[in-house]
Amino acid sequence: MTHPKQPFARRIVIAFTLMTLVVSGFFSLSIVAIVHFVERHLVSQELKSELDTVINQDIKQGHIPRLDAATRFFASDLPPYAIPESLRHAEKGFSELREGERAYYIYVMKRDGQTYMLVEDQSEFEAREQMLFRVILFSFLLSVVGAWLLGLLLARKVIAPVIRLARQVRHRDQLLPLAPPLAPEYPDDEVGHLAAAFDSTLGQLRQSLERERLFTSDVSHELRTPLMVIQGSCELLRETELPVQANRQVERIGRAAQEMHELVQTFLILARARREEAASGGSATLANVAEEQSRRWGPPIRAKGLNFELVVEDTDSASYNLTFLSTVLSNLLRNALHYTENGTVRLILEKGGFRVEDSGAGIPAEHRERIFQPFVRGEQARGEGLGLGLSLVKRICMHQGWQVRVSDLKPSGSCFRVSLK
Repeated sequence: MTHPKQPFARRIVIAFTLMTLVVSGFFSLSIVAIVHFVERHLVSQELKSELDTVINQDIKQGHIPRLDAATRFFASDLPPYAIPESLRHAEKGFSELREGERAYYIYVMKRDGQTYMLVEDQSEFEAREQMLFRVILFSFLLSVVGAWLLGLLLARKVIAPVIRLARQVRHRDQLLPLAPPLAPEYPDDEVGHLAAAFDSTLGQLRQSLERERLFTSDVSHELRTPLMVIQGSCELLRETELPVQANRQVERIGRAAQEMHELVQTFLILARARREEAASGGSATLANVAEEQSRRWGPPIRAKGLNFELVVEDTDSASYNLTFLSTVLSNLLRNALHYTENGTVRLILEKGGFRVEDSGAGIPAEHRERIFQPFVRGEQARGEGLGLGLSLVKRICMHQGWQVRVSDLKPSGSCFRVSLK
């Protein structure tokens, strides 16, 4: 079971608020408990002392109990001070009694089989006590709200360097070889150490990207010369009289050389750092590239005994990178050729994209993300590929801001949809 992750700033606010809630709640409850304890203990002692005075001095000497107006004396053996019916079941010692809005303190003493009682009206004291408790509650709530606001302020202050560092790390210029280090802009604290760690990791990443770029550029550049020799030789062989089988082999070699040339051009463009530098690949409309790739892949698809269709559902007049779009279309059509044994391969043009549909075995749902990874091939692999075609398609789409998705067709087959906008 996975739990949703809270943002770091929110966790700071929650922790700060909970800490204040616990501490303030503990002190508030402690104050209430102390007030109740002191009230019970002191009032009990005062009433006991006062009741002893009344019994031992005033009553013995036949005097009227000397009590204030809020206190009344009752005794079970003195008719003038008969205990009211409502108080006859009061327990020995100190207790409280409420009658409507009135509050009374009662102290009961039993001596020589008789019951003596003092009843003190404490309504005013209770009202003040309730006011005190309201003040405590208000202070508690105010402290929690204040802690929440203070937590927000402190969270923003604490998280500000982290947010700034995250923005700097996310900036695309950080991958450039001459990007300045991040650590000198921060103090020697946890954020500074994090910035230093990012500097180290980004430095290694820049070196890896630079090595990959140089390797791709060098290899692609070195492959151009032998490819030109192969293509030139194929053109010369086409002009000579060769047997039919030999002509087919020459055509196959020519197609392979052309594919290799396009791949070399694609890798050269991908090796460049910025997307806008890819303009060197030329531009073309989707319809033009689709026509060219249909003429190229239609014959081998039909030669395998499959039907091939180019369907135009909607027109798209936008211009796209010729090299990249040709490579994507070529790889998807080649993939459909390799994994379709019977039925139809369709190239469908739509507004802002296209679909390549086939009637092959389809792709299980759990494999639809993996097939775009390098060196991953379908369970029913065909041809001599290494599983790099769809990986290259994914890489080009990410480079150009396109999207490629795969889904199943009914009753069988796959659909690769590329959105160019």
